Amino acid sequence: MAQNPRILVDASSFLYRAFHALPDLRAPDNLPTGAIYGVANMLRRLQREYPEGEIIVIFDAPGPTFRDDIYADYKAQRPAMPTELQAQVPLLLEWIEALGLPLLRVEGVEADDVIGTLAAQTAPERPLLIVSGDKDLAQLVDGRTQIIDTMKNTVLDAAGVQEKFGVAPAQIADYLALVGDKVDNIPGVPGAGAKTVAKWLAQYGSLENLLAHAEEVPGKVGEALRASRDFLPRSLDLARIRCDLELPEQDYRRRPPNNAALLALAERLGFSSWRREFAANLDDPPAAGADPIDRQRYRLINTLEALDDLCKRLQAAAVVAIDTETTALSPHDADLVGISLAWYEGTELQAVYVPVGHAEGEQLPKATVLARLQPWLVSGAAKVAQNAKFDWQVFWGQGIYPQGLLRDTLLESYVLDSNGPHDLDHLAERFLQHENIRYEDLVGKGKNQRSFASVPLADALPYAAEDAEVCLRLDRELWPRLEADEALQRVFREIEMPLVPVLARMEWSGVKIDRGQLEALSAELAAAMREQEEAAYALAGQEFNLASPRQIQEILFDKMQLPSQKKTKGGQASTDEDSLDQLRAYSPLPGIILEYRGLAKLRNTYTDALPQMIHPRTGRVHTHYRQAVAATGRLSSSDPNLQNIPIRSEQGRRIRAAFVAEEGNLLLSADYSQIELRIMAHLSRDPGLLAAFAAGADIHRATAAEVFEVPLEAVDAEQRRAAKAINFGLIYGQTVFGLAQQLGVDQGRARAYMQRYFERYPGVAEYMERTRAEARQRGYVETLFGRRLYVPEIQSRNLARRAYAERAAINAPMQGTAADLIKKAMIAVDAWLEENPKQRGRMILQVHDELILEVPAAALDAARAALRERMEGVARLAVPLEVSMGWGSSWAEAHA
Repeated sequence: MAQNPRILVDASSFLYRAFHALPDLRAPDNLPTGAIYGVANMLRRLQREYPEGEIIVIFDAPGPTFRDDIYADYKAQRPAMPTELQAQVPLLLEWIEALGLPLLRVEGVEADDVIGTLAAQTAPERPLLIVSGDKDLAQLVDGRTQIIDTMKNTVLDAAGVQEKFGVAPAQIADYLALVGDKVDNIPGVPGAGAKTVAKWLAQYGSLENLLAHAEEVPGKVGEALRASRDFLPRSLDLARIRCDLELPEQDYRRRPPNNAALLALAERLGFSSWRREFAANLDDPPAAGADPIDRQRYRLINTLEALDDLCKRLQAAAVVAIDTETTALSPHDADLVGISLAWYEGTELQAVYVPVGHAEGEQLPKATVLARLQPWLVSGAAKVAQNAKFDWQVFWGQGIYPQGLLRDTLLESYVLDSNGPHDLDHLAERFLQHENIRYEDLVGKGKNQRSFASVPLADALPYAAEDAEVCLRLDRELWPRLEADEALQRVFREIEMPLVPVLARMEWSGVKIDRGQLEALSAELAAAMREQEEAAYALAGQEFNLASPRQIQEILFDKMQLPSQKKTKGGQASTDEDSLDQLRAYSPLPGIILEYRGLAKLRNTYTDALPQMIHPRTGRVHTHYRQAVAATGRLSSSDPNLQNIPIRSEQGRRIRAAFVAEEGNLLLSADYSQIELRIMAHLSRDPGLLAAFAAGADIHRATAAEVFEVPLEAVDAEQRRAAKAINFGLIYGQTVFGLAQQLGVDQGRARAYMQRYFERYPGVAEYMERTRAEARQRGYVETLFGRRLYVPEIQSRNLARRAYAERAAINAPMQGTAADLIKKAMIAVDAWLEENPKQRGRMILQVHDELILEVPAAALDAARAALRERMEGVARLAVPLEVSMGWGSSWAEAHA
């Protein structure tokens, strides 16, 4: 398409999509900015790609439109704009005005109608682009008009409309009227899907002609069509875009941008990279900050002279960002391909790439490079990195043990706001408004992905050096924000950063797996699955695939006519775990399917997969601990995930039995006892809870005595089980309905239990209300150690979202504090182990509130004492921390 088209931007559509698609971006004063950034970035892209184009931005105006007069229930089901989005609209409108782009909001009509009218008013010979993801606008497409979706990078022309919807653009309004629109609450023909409607319009051409021949349409859908014939013309009026509005007189030419206003907005919103750009565009710019990223300045270090010069510069640098390029993502398999480095010399940023393992191109031998860099790497010289744990392990694989890690930008971002992605590409876009070269653009993806070692040096240089530069710039953006907040700085300095080498050592050590035990268990699981299949076939009266949701739907709902519990997004009867669990009351078959799924999951995830993950060189399995994933601060593990092995089942115990100690060693397990309830007691200062823990009482039995009003010694097993459900349910914000389901009682009884609980433990109720109020006021809650957990939807007008945010606000301080405690314990235990690792052993696993050490049998008593002392003494709470221990030749024995 020509480069000077008229471009009509459906900004309202992108506003909502950016709000829901982007992470929870925040300005320095905590104002949400994700929608502003998403729309502003889209407009910048359009300005860049169409420098001569006429860009007109159209928003929906507030208030009712003519469609509300046609149909009172139009859009009646659409929720009100979220508060977090409302707060961004005025600033976004200011931004667009400052960009110099014409902006239209016309009362009484929708943005679609304004776009339709502007399209009709555009000269026929002029190319026209409509920027939107809204299907309704497909009716405006013609030979010169296309729809582009910048979020999906798609272009829709007339042929594309035909292919996507099965009808021509001129038939889209008829199509929408017949199909209906749940979002806009436009009634269609019940039971008439997209294919049926496309078939009708292919045969009859239009809605009007279809209705004239409605008697010819057979079946139930024909009956539904005829029953809908009176309303369908009104549905068509609702779906059809008006193209004949009288728009206010306006100059649609671009104006020069108001850089001073854009600079002020960028500072207000925390768009730092754009701030520098707008400042540079001023006639009288302020003092220059960091210069923009310029890949042309990057240098390749591939001569001895350049390498020696680099070493001198690194020694003189205050802080250096470092990154590695490798052949694999697993440190034990990764061979070093190159090292990138970035630092400041005065105000000038330097960035280089040192290749050592590329298949082609002039480069120095790896041994030479590492020998020259080793003195700086192992010195205390300050280094920053993104996901330093991986880079440090890569150097360990080369026999080099780096020191001087100052900060990790991955963790800086995570501590500032744990929500959202923290990878380098996302952080560059969020904090620097810079788009990195994508890894996939160099090596491809999927089956065709090649090794980075095959990338030509000319392509590797800008990609690798950019990573180091972006890391250095991110540290300059993020560290001042952490430094300004004493609590967050303490979490970063005392918990997250010291944990990096601890996790690196745990991953590097791995855990020994008994392959034979898992293979035997896999065979048993396979036999048990076959038994479940035979039982299922007998109940169903036929064979079917128990792993196929579609075939399960056919058996349970079509053949057996069991009642559907809920629908999938596609409108099908759900076969998820909750639905099948509820269907147990009607037939034993759903329970058999659930049992089969559980066995299959254990077999696929553990008994079959774990033996394949035993590293051929170490003979051990090396999980990856992910430090910046869970919003609460909890660690997670992957490849394999060792934190989801069932605790109570016999199969779970058998899997743990396959985790074994090396000969002459034992596995020592230590688990915090009822840690979250203890944290609740500390945070709420409830006298009843404090007294129970101080006395060393069984907290669930004590709660049962209070709730069921019986003497402590008279509490039976069932009452204790119910009290345990209440204790933990309240911590997780469980509703009356949820508690009733879990206990198998009616909601009235569950409500009575909860009311009695709060009567006996009033401090807990006061804590919950206080926490909700603080979360509403501040937008976040904190752990005991100052970790901040944002709950952006605490002010949402959507009741379900707000209720979820309130439950998260109550639970997050407890889960987060528990996460902080186990991390602090890991740091303390690791420090003790590292004083004499050969004699004391090593920490090999962390699962929830449990630590597992592999220790020499002769050192067991010393390890037990040290482990208990450090775990129980890591913090002083209002109630004592208590650790339960076990040990044995396997994890199962240690857990017994």
